[in-house]
Amino acid sequence: MFGRPLLRFVRKDTHINFMRGRFAGLATSAVLSLASVILFFHPGLTLGLDFRGGIVVEAKTSGPADFGRIRTALTAHNIKTDGVQAFGGPDDVLIRLGANEQTNTNAVVDEVRHAIAEAQPGATIVRADAVGASVSSELFRNGLLALGISLLMILGYIWFRFEWEFALSAVVTLVLDLTKTVGFLVLTHFEFDLVMVAAILTILGYSTNDKVVVYDRIRENLRRYRTMPLRELLDLSINETLSRTLGTSTTVFLAALPLAFFGGASLSGFAWVMLFGIVVGTSSSIFIAAPLLLLLGEKRLRKDTRPAVKQEI
Repeated sequence: MFGRPLLRFVRKDTHINFMRGRFAGLATSAVLSLASVILFFHPGLTLGLDFRGGIVVEAKTSGPADFGRIRTALTAHNIKTDGVQAFGGPDDVLIRLGANEQTNTNAVVDEVRHAIAEAQPGATIVRADAVGASVSSELFRNGLLALGISLLMILGYIWFRFEWEFALSAVVTLVLDLTKTVGFLVLTHFEFDLVMVAAILTILGYSTNDKVVVYDRIRENLRRYRTMPLRELLDLSINETLSRTLGTSTTVFLAALPLAFFGGASLSGFAWVMLFGIVVGTSSSIFIAAPLLLLLGEKRLRKDTRPAVKQEI
């Protein structure tokens, strides 16, 4: 029959009592976020070139890279490196060098070229990027400012569209999502650069959209069932939107999954953070945002106790 969904992730008559585990969900989220904050301060994020400053040289060898010989050759040329690592294929080498405003980038890259050619004849320099310390610190400030402004705009949008209880619960949930993402970055040692800022902003946008879908149904049900206790109403609203939430999340997850495995060094980190953010954002809409809304609005959102008005659907 036309218009009938071909696939439902949950049955239409599903009724899961999500609010029964609200305290466990909030406690688990708080513990994970606290642990992530601790990880942020120690050992801290692995800052990328954009925020740390320095020189990154990408080289390609004629055969499988011999990292021992490459490190020895760099040391022989008095080149101090922050890291020599593989990425992409077996013949791809990434060399990280410290630098300051007085560093002659062209001279350093030329010296690296000679050292790699001695270690493995036929090796070539594919790319060399440099960012000064003052520029990197400005980029770091601007990245944090972008995250802060986005949270304020989300707060204002949801407050304007719904009520302050919805807005506050959404922003608190997004902050918890953000801290968990930071903890994920620390544990996985993905470099935190402008690409990761873009990933976090994308996660915030996706998570906000997911919460707005649930909030819309809650608002509709608040008008439809005027005497239903808020706890039961939240369970009803989440169950009614659960299939759509899981369907959207699964679609985005599957779209990002190939990038995580085959996106190369430039995109794989972005994709893995996106995958983590999709899982966290979807679960937080159910287990964090709704329980917070229950705590904040249990009395105020249920001021109207007039008899329910039966509506034709």
